[in-house]
Amino acid sequence: MDFVETYQTVLVFGAIVGGLALGQVPGVAPIADALLLPFLMVMLFGAFAGMPLSRLRAAFGNRRVAGSSLLVNFVWNPVLAVVLGAVFLREHPALWVGLLMLMVTPCTDWYLIFTDIADGDVPLATSILPYNLVLQLVLLPVYLYAFAGELVDLPLELLIESVVLVLLVPLVLAVIARRGLTRWRSDRWFRRSFLPKLSPLQVIFLSLAIGAMFASQGQEVVENPTLLALLAVPVVLFYAINLALGVGIGRALSFSYGELVCFNNTVLSRNSPTALAIAVVAFPHEPLIPLALVIGPLLELPLLGVIARVHQGIRRREWWAADSTVSADRDA
Repeated sequence: MDFVETYQTVLVFGAIVGGLALGQVPGVAPIADALLLPFLMVMLFGAFAGMPLSRLRAAFGNRRVAGSSLLVNFVWNPVLAVVLGAVFLREHPALWVGLLMLMVTPCTDWYLIFTDIADGDVPLATSILPYNLVLQLVLLPVYLYAFAGELVDLPLELLIESVVLVLLVPLVLAVIARRGLTRWRSDRWFRRSFLPKLSPLQVIFLSLAIGAMFASQGQEVVENPTLLALLAVPVVLFYAINLALGVGIGRALSFSYGELVCFNNTVLSRNSPTALAIAVVAFPHEPLIPLALVIGPLLELPLLGVIARVHQGIRRREWWAADSTVSADRDA
């Protein structure tokens, strides 16, 4: 990783502090509010441009890992989010919706880094990525309408508009740009020259978006600091429960160590930028929902770092088999 990606957590924290400070200056809030959506769309364009959508079929070469990952991400995690919200955030429905949005959007970028750090199966993790992207685009509105409709006001038209504007527009532009650039230059140039320059841009625009959000809603944050702290408890529990679940599933299905690391990272890492982008458009009168989502990267990156060390410890102590006895279906 280059400097920008290495210090992503520091940049995000700096964006929060800077946004809060600017939010106290008269006249800054409406300007920041107008800039927030363009910042998020640029960031998502950069993320989508690097998506290997052509690998959709490759993911199910390993049915055990890919199938289990999709079941956990899109069946188990929404249920877990609803239960955790009911236990810890019943008195704060906006935070409950923010937690739900965070939990039902699996990561499509930095989980690959933590898979690589722990010597997991990165090609397998990469092949699952397009499915995570496509399914969350389709299912996020369904989850929100099914689970969040009774918690906050959510017009169906506005939800559909937010998905089209925030996700589909950057996705279509990214696909067009990727195909155009690979035909103009080459796929090798795109992967080795263009994408490395685009990746830090995502971090920068994510930080700008978070700073703009805190600047536009700085007063709300100052008045409700304990509400964001409340969200940390169910988020940490989500990681603890799913890590234990991942190890259990890995044992039951005889995952190799590389498959275990891949699986755990795909079901633990969350796509907070995508959820944030949807929340900004879909909930214009519920500022605590997007504010709840910015706690995601602040908690997620340190937690994924700890989980990477747990995986490395498992490997050093030889608590897990290096090769799966049934891994032949990867090439099926």
